[in-house]
Amino acid sequence: MSLIIKNIALHFLSKKEETGEVILRLGPENTNFSEENVKITNFVDGLHAIYNAKGSKAYGSFSSMPSEGDSARFIDLMESYLTEQQNFYAFSTQAGNVLKNEIDKYDIEETGYFVLCHYEYMGGRYLFVAVIPVSEHYSVDGELNISAAQHLDTTKLQLAARIDLFDYKDNAHGNRYISFVKGRAGRKVSDFFLDFLGCEEGLNAKEQTQTLVQAVEDYVAVNQLDASEKQKTRKDLLNYCKEQKASSQDVSLQEVGKVIESAGSKQDFYQFCQTQSYPIEESFPHEQAVVNKITKYSGYGNGISLSFERSHFGEDVVYNPHNDSLTIYKVPPNLKEQLMALLEGENTTSGESD
Repeated sequence: MSLIIKNIALHFLSKKEETGEVILRLGPENTNFSEENVKITNFVDGLHAIYNAKGSKAYGSFSSMPSEGDSARFIDLMESYLTEQQNFYAFSTQAGNVLKNEIDKYDIEETGYFVLCHYEYMGGRYLFVAVIPVSEHYSVDGELNISAAQHLDTTKLQLAARIDLFDYKDNAHGNRYISFVKGRAGRKVSDFFLDFLGCEEGLNAKEQTQTLVQAVEDYVAVNQLDASEKQKTRKDLLNYCKEQKASSQDVSLQEVGKVIESAGSKQDFYQFCQTQSYPIEESFPHEQAVVNKITKYSGYGNGISLSFERSHFGEDVVYNPHNDSLTIYKVPPNLKEQLMALLEGENTTSGESD
């Protein structure tokens, strides 16, 4: 396993029902934490995988604004740990209190385990910060007695951020060394979690990805590629982006230029982007959902869900804008079987009624 834990701390945040007071219960100080501790390593490895799989992430950096009053800033506490002015556990408890104060300030019902972890993965060094919600589960023993217990519900991870410590050190004035899960139903994460971190949103991954997709479409049009070459170029981009997402790597314009090389084109994709002056970074974290649309059309509404490869449009799938109708030729075999069974059922019912 390539994930190496340097330090980890776990504390618990709860609210008193009677008074609404937020309570921070500190976890043990893991002074003798060992990299050989399989359970903890598996736990962090799972969090790392869940976080990477989150599709809607945003990127930003620490705000340069001073803290309000005498309250400590997360960045200052983190710096004191990174420069070895205090140990990790002291850093985690102070950060936990800052988070507690933010929850108090917003008067929200936010409880769960506050986890802070410093780890290394594939040559990168990260600081992971999250509040993991708690859920109840039930069990039954041999005597059919039901008991309830609580567990960390990592599948509902929403309040989470990760700081790329190498990028933070090398590009302190950058706008993307912090990534965080972007929003959730009913409330934006920035309401208090980003205030706790002192983070402000910077690079917009969705806009960058949309610009990349548009640049590729412009590139295949300018070079007058035929239909099969266009589809191959789109699929090559899709596969490259999937590989980058799987390994948590940024998309690189130079690498994209190598991946979608087209024979006979006057200039490669990277040169094309430079010539056209697209507002796009040399490399950036992308949103896979945006890239997926380059090869597929899909939609849902009024009980109908439809998805098809872009190459079928105009041939096997024809849209008539005048009467807002869609005609599908070469119906997929499994769908055809269901439709035939439906027709036979209707005919049988009709015969019985006669």
